[in-house]
Amino acid sequence: MGEIHVHAFMSLDGVVDTPAWSTRSADDDPGAPFFNDSTKFVVSSTLGIVEANTAWANSTVLGAYDPATIRRAADEVGNLYVSGSATLVRAMLADGLVDELHLCVFPTVRGGGPRLFPEGVDAFDLERSAADVYDNGVLYLGYRPGR
Repeated sequence: MGEIHVHAFMSLDGVVDTPAWSTRSADDDPGAPFFNDSTKFVVSSTLGIVEANTAWANSTVLGAYDPATIRRAADEVGNLYVSGSATLVRAMLADGLVDELHLCVFPTVRGGGPRLFPEGVDAFDLERSAADVYDNGVLYLGYRPGR
């Protein structure tokens, strides 16, 4: 059975933004080839297969959010790594789909923007699975949802 791991970049004040990897090259960011060349599953009720593949190579549209479809995809490929879409991540956490949450907290304050856990999100507990501090000041935190 595959696991689902979420990766999110956030500022100290909790703002999450997703870099537009499809337009980045190795010259822009050493991690870009990994994201661009990997198989991607897109959860969307509005985006079609042609648009997904045109926007980003190696993309497969799963359709609208459906926990069973996402779990099946994880089981078929072994593990899924979710990057971006705070709305999707919140739904997956609420439905018990997330096996591990990886946060990279950057030493900056954005002051506003989308948050992974905005006001009004139901409370839940997490258990720390990892922690590290990088030379550039980024704090890596790994959590497993409390079971």
